[in-house]
Amino acid sequence: MPHPDERVEYELWTNSNDECSPRCGEQVAFVRSFRGHAQILERGGYARFTPHYITWYCPEAFRLTRQCQSQCINHGRYCAPDREEDFGEGYEGKQVVVENLRQLCVHRVANESGLPWAWWDFAMDYKLRCSMKEKKYSKACAEEVVASLGLSLEKVLACMGDPDADADNAVLSKEQEDQIGRGSRGDVTILPTLVINDVQYRGFIKVSSELSIILAYLLFRY
Repeated sequence: MPHPDERVEYELWTNSNDECSPRCGEQVAFVRSFRGHAQILERGGYARFTPHYITWYCPEAFRLTRQCQSQCINHGRYCAPDREEDFGEGYEGKQVVVENLRQLCVHRVANESGLPWAWWDFAMDYKLRCSMKEKKYSKACAEEVVASLGLSLEKVLACMGDPDADADNAVLSKEQEDQIGRGSRGDVTILPTLVINDVQYRGFIKVSSELSIILAYLLFRY
């Protein structure tokens, strides 16, 4: 088994969009069911978790098109698809990118605060309180969830930067780099994808299966 250090390191590639397809429902179910296990593992120092969000860029020649302006932030550098594929209807892809960025920054701020497991609470509370179906998928709702967890909203906003700036965003640029495969690990192209000690598990993910894999790594440590 690949085993780079004494702690299991794993990543979940996911999406804040809760109405994109049945896959989005599976991701919500996984976060709900796995949250308690994940928090116990991290509080005990047995595992280190990192959330990730897929993003892509708009080719420079198309950055002034309606499609890019609706689906991208930072002048086409970071994009997500419009779930309805109707640029005049519902939520836009760029709103999803901004919320993905916020959730990345919540994890960073939680880590800096010594509470890395707080991301699971934010992700679950956001899905419950700020769903697209109930028309509550918004900045205001997200900021209420941040405040309810006792995390610094000021630090989260500073981490996010300006989505309208014609400049790179360090957090999202790192996500694009991490999507690219390295060594024996291939590119991340499917949601959800779980990566445990650099080994990918793609598509449908079950709490029992993934927890068994993590526990197997921990047993292997000894």
